[in-house]
Amino acid sequence: MRSPSTSRVGVPFSARFHSARSGRHPDGTLVGGLRMSTAAFSHKPVMLEEVVEAFASVPAGVVLDATVGGGGHAFALLAAYPRLSLVGLDQDPAAVEAAREVLTPFGARATLVRSRFDRLDAVLRYLGLASLSGALFDLGVSSPQLDVASRGFSYRADAPLDMRMDPDRPISAADLVNESSIQELARLFADNGEARFAGRIARAIAGARPVTTTSGLAEVVRDAIPAPARRTGGHPAKRVFQALRIAVNEELDILPHALDTVLGRLVPGGRAVVLSYHSGEDRIVKERFREAITGGCICLAGLPCVCGAVPSARAVTRKARRPRPVEVEGNPRSESARLRVVEAVKGHVAGGEDR
Repeated sequence: MRSPSTSRVGVPFSARFHSARSGRHPDGTLVGGLRMSTAAFSHKPVMLEEVVEAFASVPAGVVLDATVGGGGHAFALLAAYPRLSLVGLDQDPAAVEAAREVLTPFGARATLVRSRFDRLDAVLRYLGLASLSGALFDLGVSSPQLDVASRGFSYRADAPLDMRMDPDRPISAADLVNESSIQELARLFADNGEARFAGRIARAIAGARPVTTTSGLAEVVRDAIPAPARRTGGHPAKRVFQALRIAVNEELDILPHALDTVLGRLVPGGRAVVLSYHSGEDRIVKERFREAITGGCICLAGLPCVCGAVPSARAVTRKARRPRPVEVEGNPRSESARLRVVEAVKGHVAGGEDR
């Protein structure tokens, strides 16, 4: 197996590899025990202690951070476990640059790639990585993406309606809002928890087109929902914005294959760790993990398996773990997090054909 290199090389993806340079961190500041960048992309990693603990037993080798963000989880893993190196992916160029700064002290142990994780197959093949000691997915939107108004993710600030994690992708939230049919919008909102008023909101949006700003969309949604319903459940546009973000970035569409890819590459004892923040994400994670744990067994529950299914993983967390109250108090955005972990079992052959 070829070990990851941090040399800056051209690759056949949407961007170049960004290397972690050796040397002292440029600002040297510490935040919660982590060296953090002073750049705009500064993100507090969720359930950090639990994530680091989940990788304590994995064998020496390479861990994939499929959503490296600002590099907080990656830094902690590399600092805790000298036997591990890391490949970090992110589609957001601001995140890749922030992670590059944060991971500078680890030199050749950290390799960063600007890529969406639906291209995992190609990235891992290019790096010559047939097997992994672990994989981490920290799903959803990051705080820097929400807090930088110009990114167009938030209903709390006025900005162009965008929501693209990768700014080079062709379709923005404004495109979806202004070009989708009423039926398509209603279905999108209903599928993401706004079932009660999905049709009303879709019709209101269609009647207000063109809708080009975050504040304009938030106002349309607010006015479409009856006043009594607006008094509970947080901002009335929350689920609509979430639905559009998920659709723009195809978050649920690309997740199943990416999970299957890493599960197929884990060495025995290797672990897949996933943080999800949305019921749709968590549902997919449970489904793909269950498939690996049961081997796809179709026999009746409680009876011996006679269908020939061969499990490739075991559950480490029987139920999703939640953030501790003290963490939620300090970081309210962590409240919706769900942590699930599986471990590849002996007899599983890593690096098999991609599914």
